Amino acid sequence: MDKSRLCIHTITTRPWSIEQAMDKYAEAGIGGITVWRQSLEGRDPEKIGEQLRSRNLSIVSLCRGGFFPALVAADREKAIEENRAAIREAAALGAPMVVLVCGATPGQSLEESRKQIADGIAAVLPTAEDYKIKLAIEPLHPMYAGDRSAVNTMASANDICQKIHHPLVGIAVDVYHVWWDPNLAEQIGIAADRSRLFAFHVCDWLVPTKDFLNDRGLMGEGCIDIPGIRRMVDATGFNGFHEVEIFSDRWWATDQDEFLARIQTAYREHC
Repeated sequence: MDKSRLCIHTITTRPWSIEQAMDKYAEAGIGGITVWRQSLEGRDPEKIGEQLRSRNLSIVSLCRGGFFPALVAADREKAIEENRAAIREAAALGAPMVVLVCGATPGQSLEESRKQIADGIAAVLPTAEDYKIKLAIEPLHPMYAGDRSAVNTMASANDICQKIHHPLVGIAVDVYHVWWDPNLAEQIGIAADRSRLFAFHVCDWLVPTKDFLNDRGLMGEGCIDIPGIRRMVDATGFNGFHEVEIFSDRWWATDQDEFLARIQTAYREHC
């Protein structure tokens, strides 16, 4: 099986340290890795980047930035500074992109939160330009609109990208969040036509879902038409990685070596 375009997020195998993850992914012949910032705590990002590259792992992105909206200006400025730090961290690691979970704030309208998201991205763009780091807006499922992201559709993400209109600002398409959208193919096409289709993430939606954050499924376990969405993405000429991003208390409680083997089988059969 060709695994050159298979990327795994370190959060997917959360029980492993980043050192364990890089060794296990490399031994399995995985092509890429997306690094979650918490896995870098207490470590030198530059050194970790060197270790990843020495194992022939492409560093696909750093997760995550975002969470721009807030009720008071001081908190919004704090978020902007944190995103600047994430950009610098990505540069030290050697990651070309930071994925943005954009945020939302109870007590203010989604429209105001979206404005603050656009303003926040614009504020960190000079830092992104300095380090040549892409910023990928990841629209989240509407169930997260209250507190995790006011950007809930590809159309909304495309609108923000159009307002900012900068080549470093694009979109990360995660099937978990957008599979339900009847306009998905059209909006993926719009993003690609404007050179804004930056990333493609896969997992599955379980029925029933027991936890809206930490009960994602392995590809093929749920109801998402992953091959169909991949065809939408492939039709645009996208040639990036297929990134496995699974938040799952159930899978985290299992033997991670067995889980990694299951990921590879699921990737072959469903992606």
